[in-house]
Amino acid sequence: MRMRVRGAAVLLVLLAVNGAPVARSVAAAKPSCTKRILVLSAYPGEIGKNLAATKVTETVFLENHQYFVGRLQGVDVVLALTGIGLVNAEKSTKAAFAHFRCGSTTAISGVVFSGVAGGPYIGDVVVPQKWTIDNGKTWMPVDPAMFATARQVKQRHAAKLSQDATAGDVACVGTNPNLITQVHIDHVPEIRLGGRGKSADPFGGRQFTCVPCGGDVFGCEPCAVQKHLLESGMKFASTAPAFVDPDFILGYFAAPTPATTTYDSEDMETAAVFRVATRYHVPYIAFRAVSDGKGDPLMLPGFPYQFFVYKQLAADNAASVAQAFLSAWGRHNR
Repeated sequence: MRMRVRGAAVLLVLLAVNGAPVARSVAAAKPSCTKRILVLSAYPGEIGKNLAATKVTETVFLENHQYFVGRLQGVDVVLALTGIGLVNAEKSTKAAFAHFRCGSTTAISGVVFSGVAGGPYIGDVVVPQKWTIDNGKTWMPVDPAMFATARQVKQRHAAKLSQDATAGDVACVGTNPNLITQVHIDHVPEIRLGGRGKSADPFGGRQFTCVPCGGDVFGCEPCAVQKHLLESGMKFASTAPAFVDPDFILGYFAAPTPATTTYDSEDMETAAVFRVATRYHVPYIAFRAVSDGKGDPLMLPGFPYQFFVYKQLAADNAASVAQAFLSAWGRHNR
């Protein structure tokens, strides 16, 4: 996810004030040895479509974080939110690899990231062939077999991409995210294979704190979970200092990283996830749909204005390709 300007800080404060309770974290049971694909997204609106399509058999709590175990498109999976930013992404990915194991080896057989990013044309789903976390000094290539499967998905038109930017379920109250169409984009979204992805850290190595029941962007849990929460928001209270530190807020929103055209996809999580997967020698791939870029019929002034209009369109398009990929990957790896 890309969040870079002062206007978003106001939303954070409002969500913090109105934040509702968070579910209790319980000790996780010993996992089975079933090999699973780890499917990750950064914020609630990104995971919604994938979670809705998953037959969840178990919810595991690890360090106040939820991991949804089940089957998606016929594939055994674990779904989770990483949270926004490199620090959150690395921490949540490490927790998954540490918990889901078969004896001395990991039970995670691959990693798929499904989310939004800055890129070429709004609504397009970008599948970079390599990722950097240090602005191009080093690169992490995606798995060739996974990339080939993504190519098959594109060639066979296996994923249906939408042109309608819907409002989503902003407050996570259970409304149909596709109920209100805000704008219809003129171009037909496509899957863009190849190129380079970049993940940056505008937080200066600090952890970005989510807001319990904070809606479909800043919330700590998927929207489907937020409306069922019963306890007080102690998780936010215990980590709130980041929000009252003016250097953290103003330094981030007042000095955005300059946009660049040298990368095909720019976000704040993917490369951190892949760095962890690399240590475990596990294959990975990311499907990042464009929430802010070219092709905006409203001609909005870039980020974050475009993001808040097109985030649901991008998130759902990324999920459509991710699901088509999982279906094809599962057929080839039975």
